[in-house]
Amino acid sequence: MVWLIVLLWIIAIAAELTDMFDGMAARHYNQTSDFGKLFDPFADTLMQITGFLCFVIDGIFPAFLFLVVLYREFGILFIRNLMLKKGVTMGARLSGKIKTVTYITAAAIALLYASLVRLSVLEFLQPMVKIAAIAVFGLSVFFSVLSFFDYLSAYRKTDSK
Repeated sequence: MVWLIVLLWIIAIAAELTDMFDGMAARHYNQTSDFGKLFDPFADTLMQITGFLCFVIDGIFPAFLFLVVLYREFGILFIRNLMLKKGVTMGARLSGKIKTVTYITAAAIALLYASLVRLSVLEFLQPMVKIAAIAVFGLSVFFSVLSFFDYLSAYRKTDSK
């Protein structure tokens, strides 16, 4: 069991670091592409939604908040498709990056809680970590909704052009 938890942490950290380094390299070498602007957020979303669903099943992430995140992500995909019809490729916006940081933070705290429970260690700390995870999930949903309206606003600005 311990090796599975260690492996899960390695996979989660590697996924986030490779995503970050890929973006940094693309910007540094000026090798951004329309495909990358669309595929990178799509891949990030698949990873985040998968992790969040696991936390819902584990009882850490409230299902109704997960649905808000899921609907936001589908909404963003829809907005990106509408923009593509106009010949505009929308990459990640600052609000989306802030949302992603809160997603990563919430997932890390939830993974910490799940690890503590499965390893049966620091029982006195577990309730506080779970409350922290739920609070940060709530914060991430708040930023998720804010970023949705930011993307919607950007779309509407292309509508007026």
